[in-house]
Amino acid sequence: MTVALVLHRANGAPVSTSFRRAAFGKDDPFTRHREIAWEGPDAMAVGRTSFIGELEVASFPHVETLVVVEGELTLTAAGAAPLVLGPHTGAVIGCGTSLHIQASSRVQMSFCAAACDKPTRSGVARLRADADFKPSRSLPPEVLFGPAPECRSDNVFTEDAARFTSGTWDSTSYHRIVRPHRSNEFMHLVAGSVRFAAPDGSVLSLATGDTFFVPLGASIGWESHERVAKFYATQTPQA
Repeated sequence: MTVALVLHRANGAPVSTSFRRAAFGKDDPFTRHREIAWEGPDAMAVGRTSFIGELEVASFPHVETLVVVEGELTLTAAGAAPLVLGPHTGAVIGCGTSLHIQASSRVQMSFCAAACDKPTRSGVARLRADADFKPSRSLPPEVLFGPAPECRSDNVFTEDAARFTSGTWDSTSYHRIVRPHRSNEFMHLVAGSVRFAAPDGSVLSLATGDTFFVPLGASIGWESHERVAKFYATQTPQA
C-alpha cells in the first residue's frame, strides 16, 4: 500500500488518512482548528485546518504553506496589501510575520508547517499556478522508464533555518521507478494527474485539486501521461 497521505480530494470523496486535533506548537494561531495527519522528528507537520473569524498575530510562530480548498481566506501582513486566497490557491507565511487573518465564512485549508528557531525571512508569498517558471533539474536516466522529462520550478519562499522551500513546479510526462523519497514533501496538484506506485504494486491515483504528502524515505514511484503542475513545500533532511 502506498505511503502517500491524501489530505484532500477535489471531488469531495472521503480520504482514508487519519487526523488528530492538535496544535502545532504552543503559540499556534490555529490551535482550535488544526488537524494533523503527520508530524515528523524535524518539527514539521501536515494536515488540514478549518477557520472562520479574524485573528491578529503579532509574530507568526513558524513557517507555513497553506492551500485553500474551500472558501476564501484573506491574509494581510504588516505594511502589505491584503492577499485574498480562493479555492485551490495558496500562500507561504514566514516565521515572525505580523499578520491579520480573516475569513467571513468557513474556509477549509490543507497545510504544511515547520518550526524555525532562528528565522531568516518573514512576510507572505503567494503560490501561483501561472508561476515564473525556470528550468530545473530533471531525473537521472537510471530511475526512469523512458525519456527524461523537462522540469521547471518557481521557488517563491525559502526558510534556511527550517530547511523549508515552497513554490510551484511543473513537468512533462514521465515514468519513474519506485525509490525512497528524498525529502518530506507536501503537494497540491494544480494541473494534470499522477499515479503513485508502492513496492507491493498498489497504485494511488491523484488528480487536479488533490492535496497529499510523501514523507522522507517513503518508497514510491511516479507515472504521469500529461503535463503536471503542483504547489509544493519540501523539508530536506539534516546533513
